[in-house]
Amino acid sequence: MNEPQMTSALELRDVSKRFRQGAAELRVLEAVNMTVQKGEVVALVGPSGSGKSTLLHIAGLLEKPTGGEVLIHSKPCGKLGDAARTELRRDTLGFVYQFHHLLPEFSALENVAMPQMIGGTSRKAAELRASSLLEKFGLADRLDHRPAQLSGGEQQRVAIARAVANEPAVLLADEPTGNLDPKTAQQVYGELLSFVREDGLAAIIATHNLSLADDMDRTLSLENGVLKEIG
Repeated sequence: MNEPQMTSALELRDVSKRFRQGAAELRVLEAVNMTVQKGEVVALVGPSGSGKSTLLHIAGLLEKPTGGEVLIHSKPCGKLGDAARTELRRDTLGFVYQFHHLLPEFSALENVAMPQMIGGTSRKAAELRASSLLEKFGLADRLDHRPAQLSGGEQQRVAIARAVANEPAVLLADEPTGNLDPKTAQQVYGELLSFVREDGLAAIIATHNLSLADDMDRTLSLENGVLKEIG
């Protein structure tokens, strides 16, 4: 009996990205190929300015590549219109950045509930899931606190909860602990990795911390626009 073929959660095929700087052309990505399966956590490493953020933005449909194709659940996204790309980002992709970008006038609970309500979930159901997620990240007693009342680690935990609130298939994290002190970074990273594995998400996590990268399933290095697997 033939084994069923596994469908990738995210795939990049021969993706390139170039920018114009006057008469010069800046080549950021060169024929990048990457496949991430459901339940797989991939580390993305490379020096500052190597194009890691650009790669994540393209994978997350925030930028269009100069060449190549992005596929989500084996479906090409290159020819999708803005509305379809926005819907995919909302329902299928989760984003975590180095800076939390929480809405300062809203509580932790409201920050996590909001993307669900935008997606059509009722307020009651959204707040119930938000409460459950925040409790998982150790913030059960911080639901009504606004970002300014939270520590840096707590703010980033709220940002992670917000990123997974709509149950995405793919999580893209760009230096998610890079703005935290080493001890807090280790704690938050551990919580993030545990959640990703528990929920079976496909995840790409960009980091400068090679010891954190060692905890992931694979490590990919981006340098001079070229992506290579390490180890």
